Amino acid sequence: MNGINSVSLALQSVLASLEDSKAENIVPIDLRGKSVIGDHMVIASGRSHRHVTAVADQLLRALKENGHGNGVKVEGLASGDWVLIDTGDIIIHIFRPEVREFYNIEKMWQAPELDGETVH
Repeated sequence: MNGINSVSLALQSVLASLEDSKAENIVPIDLRGKSVIGDHMVIASGRSHRHVTAVADQLLRALKENGHGNGVKVEGLASGDWVLIDTGDIIIHIFRPEVREFYNIEKMWQAPELDGETVH
């Protein structure tokens, strides 16, 4: 399996796990050509500290079960405010809604627009 297919399968696994664990407002962002930090970023919310932690735990299990768990880095799991999961190719942020709104990292990665058209 080539790297692109592997990343695509991993992204599908991430999105499915987030849906299964009832994460809210799931936003995948394609980083290819925008950054060297990864190919994709996924931002999602949990309803509470406990829900954020449960979503992250389920996602980590799903990544491992699907063979994408090697070398995964995790930060913030103990607090449950903002969990960062970095697979190398995919960076996942799981926030409590208030924390997500405060940092608003989606805005950083959105393409600038002018009169409804993307600026190139």
